[in-house]
This record gives sequence, C-alpha cells and structure tokens, in this order.
Amino acid sequence: MGTELQLKFYNTLTREKVGFQPIDRNNVRMYVCGPTVYDFAHIGNARPAIVFDVLFRLLRHVYGESHVTYVRNITDLDDKINARALRDHPGLPLNTAIRLVTEKTERQYRKDTTDLGCLEPTVQPRATDSIEQMITIIETLIAKGHAYRAAGEVLFDTKSMADYGQLSKRNLDEQQAGARVAVDEHKKSPGDFVLWKLSDENEPGWESPWGRGRPGWHIECSAMSGRYLGDVFDIHGGGLDLIFPHHENELAQSRCANGTHAMANVWMHNGFVQVEGRKMSKSEGNFVTIYELLETDKLGGRTWPGDVLRLAMLMTHYREPIDFSVKRLEEAERLIAKWPAADVSGAAPDPTVLAALGDDLNTVAAIQALHALAQAANADISLLPTFAASAELLGLLPKKAEVDEAVVAEIDTKVRQRLELLKAKNFAEADKLRDELTAKGIQLKDGKDAATGERITTWEIKR
Repeated sequence: MGTELQLKFYNTLTREKVGFQPIDRNNVRMYVCGPTVYDFAHIGNARPAIVFDVLFRLLRHVYGESHVTYVRNITDLDDKINARALRDHPGLPLNTAIRLVTEKTERQYRKDTTDLGCLEPTVQPRATDSIEQMITIIETLIAKGHAYRAAGEVLFDTKSMADYGQLSKRNLDEQQAGARVAVDEHKKSPGDFVLWKLSDENEPGWESPWGRGRPGWHIECSAMSGRYLGDVFDIHGGGLDLIFPHHENELAQSRCANGTHAMANVWMHNGFVQVEGRKMSKSEGNFVTIYELLETDKLGGRTWPGDVLRLAMLMTHYREPIDFSVKRLEEAERLIAKWPAADVSGAAPDPTVLAALGDDLNTVAAIQALHALAQAANADISLLPTFAASAELLGLLPKKAEVDEAVVAEIDTKVRQRLELLKAKNFAEADKLRDELTAKGIQLKDGKDAATGERITTWEIKR
C-alpha cells in the first residue's frame, strides 16, 4: 500500500472540492461511463479514458492495487448502433449486423485505450449482459410509484422525486423541450424519460413484463453500476456533457429504486475537447478518431505516439476545456522527448507529484514537478527510480526501446570501452565513441555510483 495521502476532489453534486473518504478502504469503487460502440472513438472520447485512468492509478497507489474496483461500461445497445449496422451490413439480419459493428468497435476501443497507456479497468461490462438487472430496477420503480406505463413505454416520473435535478441544479419548472428531452402527449411531465420501450419486429428486443422491447439509455448504467459496485459507491465519472440528462437520470432512478440518499458520493466530470472553440463531437463532424491520430497521417501529415496524446490531454486541468491542435501535440512531444527512459523499481513517487494529483487531479502541477524531476534525473541517475515511479503514476513512463540482444551487447561493449578511455584520460577517442553512438540515436548519461563514487554510464535509445 502506498503512502497515506489526503485526497480532495471537486464534487459536481455539491459544486465544491471535498476531502475524499471511501465507503470501504478495502474496496474503493468507481464507475465511469464508457463508449457507445457504433463508431471508433474520437480524441474527445480519449480524455475521460485518460483522466480516470490517472485517478485509478492514484487510488491504487493510496489504497493498494487490489483494493480498487474500476468499472467502465460498454454500451452495445443503442439506436445509433442499429442505424450503423443497417448502413454497413444491409444484406445481413439486423442482430448479426449489430454484433459485427459492436464487436469491431469495442475491439478498437480497447486497443486505443491500451495505446494511450491506460490500465484495463477491473470490469468492462456490456449493457446487453445486464438486461435482467434493468428489468428488475424498472419493476421496482413501478412498484414504488416512480414509473408508469404509457403508449407502449415505461417512463420515469420525475415529479415523484422531490429533489430531482440536484446534480445539474435544474428544477422541473425550468425544463423545456430541448435537444435530448422530447415532449410527448403521453408523458406526465416534459422531463419524464424512457426506461423501457417496445421494439419493432426487426429491432433488437428482450421479453419483459411490458412486452418485447429494449431499455432506455439511462437505465443501462444504473443496472451495471449497481450490479458490480452496489447501491452506493464512491466515485462516478464521465464527461461534462453527461451531467444532464444522463447522470441526472441515472442518479434519480438508482436512488428511487434503492431507497438511498445517494448513488455515488462523489461525481467527477472532465471538460470538453474543443476545436476552434466548438466541442469536438461526431454530430459536429469536427473530430479525429484515436485510430486516425495514432495510425494515419490525417492530423499534421503524420502519426503520433500514444504517450504524446496522453500528455497533451494532461497538460490542462481535467475540468477545463482543451483547444486541440497540432501545435499542442508538438509541445507535448518536445516535452516528453526530454524525459529519460527508466524502469519502475518499487521506488516511491516524488511527494510533489503525488500531492498535486491528490489535489483534485492537478495534472498541470504534477507534470511541472515531473519535468523538473526529469531534468534532475538526467544529471543524476540516482533519481531515475523516483522519476520512474512518478511518471508511472501519470501513465507517462518513457519505456526503454526493445533492442536485439546482440545490439545491446555491442552497445554495452562500446560504453565500457569509452569508460576505459575516460579513465585513461584519452578524451578525444572517448568523444569519438560517444559521437558514434549518438549518431545511431543512442544517448549516453554519465554519473557516479552513489555507493562507490565511481564513474558509471547508462544509455538509452531516444525516439
């Protein structure tokens, strides 16, 4: 278990930064809304994956790797998925086409997040695997008077919850028809939302007490979070755009079904990724997918490493918007190129880096401290273990390049030869060997053994 640290996070629910106290220190529980797998994730979708991965790493450090449960769902049930399946596979049965779309997209998302240096969440449940739990929640809501049937749908009755709107700070009187709230004659109130709707013969559907149908969007996350984390858990995360209606409605239906004062004790939301001041989104058409950024020359006429995109995201505080550009990627790449490659060796992270992350995930301050540590480690290799542990906490540890054993042996031989030349004060020949290795992209770092005081040299292959 890592050094005890008092964590503070901004809680969207209370609009203030609060000290974090887990419900159970032996099982700290976090749920983050994952992708709807109808299309490859764009770099705006990368931000929550990266932000909450840093939080996952921090919680693991503080409470222990085996004492944190991180659930990030896969939404494989959505009208957008149905439309994509019909478009991409018009000759196939719809269910077969849907499976092809969702499996391909989920597979790519998992690869994308791995390429961005994200740890695997503890559980990545698919919505379609929790239909039974969704039906149970809906039955409970009806029995408790929080839901009703109308026009073939089951709807949540927002007026049945006295403090509905507590997360977004909206009240029912202010809610008008909007982008995600349809006004239908069969609704008791404009803000009432679908829990279950009937499916046409050619649409995906499951048998239920209300006929063959499929769940609404919000009930999916209530079912999956409850199934894996319990009625009340520690942290719920996602993008700023999910506060309303998605998270507001999740919160409402979960609390009303379970009879609890809360769904999650802390709600955390990352800011938008913008392009020229507009939110990056598929609907705006101003997006670049993670795949395109990492594997094609669509942005800036070249591919970009995953750690560069990760650093570019973390150079801004998670609650602030990011204006994304090639210039930003170039800045991140220049910075990370100055950091030494190192292996994690069990050392403790730098206290300044750790304290910054503990203060509402202040990655800006953490990266500033990490860069200062990198510069110090370049001059004093005894600091490399501390640098490595600190960089690993941010998921930004520069890895040593994989090199053929014969090449490693050849480089080690030349490094030893150079050390002998330096001992003999044959500086001209030593410089020739250094220049020869530098020309091959091999950077030497001279230092002293802390125990013996002898000159030692390490090397790494720079990108």
